[in-house]
Amino acid sequence: MSGVMAVVLAAGKSTRMKSETPKVLHPVCGRPMIEYVLDSARAAGADKLVVVVGHRSDLVRAALRGHADVIFAEQTEQKGTGHAVMMCEDALASHTGAVLILAGDTPLLKGSSLRALLERREQTGAACVIGTAQTANNEGLGRIVRDAAGQFQCIVEQKDATVEQRQITEINTGCYAFSAPLLLQSLRSLRPNNSQSEYYLTDCPRILMDDGHTVDAACTLTLDEALGVNTRAQLAEVRSSIQRGIHHELMLKVGSRLTT
Repeated sequence: MSGVMAVVLAAGKSTRMKSETPKVLHPVCGRPMIEYVLDSARAAGADKLVVVVGHRSDLVRAALRGHADVIFAEQTEQKGTGHAVMMCEDALASHTGAVLILAGDTPLLKGSSLRALLERREQTGAACVIGTAQTANNEGLGRIVRDAAGQFQCIVEQKDATVEQRQITEINTGCYAFSAPLLLQSLRSLRPNNSQSEYYLTDCPRILMDDGHTVDAACTLTLDEALGVNTRAQLAEVRSSIQRGIHHELMLKVGSRLTT
């Protein structure tokens, strides 16, 4: 697999966390949650990491200063996910391989799942592969709409979904694998044609399809991996999950020593 870049969105505030600390810096088992996302991107093969900062960017930069492979892009105004990725234009322009788009508040992401997403894009030659997950608990989540042959058609948000589309259990996780040049091309065509007047990254796959490019959707992630931390309750859930994983690994190591 050729060189891979990862763009990690980390510009958001901590409004629902009721904290002035940037959301991605809230600790999970002694580490800022964004470090888990960076580790997963590296495990998937990313050797270029771009972190998009905004709210209290000085704190995020300081927390990650020890990561030599991380560079930063600044989003001074919060104008949507597409706008955040636009801030990476200089880095994208110099990159010809694949690019992962990830959220900095998803510490349960696994490198193996992201690698599967990248491999799917390489195998199909798609301009973009959308990472999806299956869940019956789909309230409020974007649905993946496919045609009768199972081919990806579009992402439909909850508020825009028909009664039938709301029954769809395949959801958009917010993880994407793009061709960097084609991502940049689609970003230049993005328009804030919505009630929020924001630039939505979810519009990029549709733009690419309208230009004749292939867009795919692959169920390579679990819902837990896609769980974004927006509240302290969700932070506690993620912490418990990581602790269970650590305990499991430790017990396996102890068990292997006892049998040798």
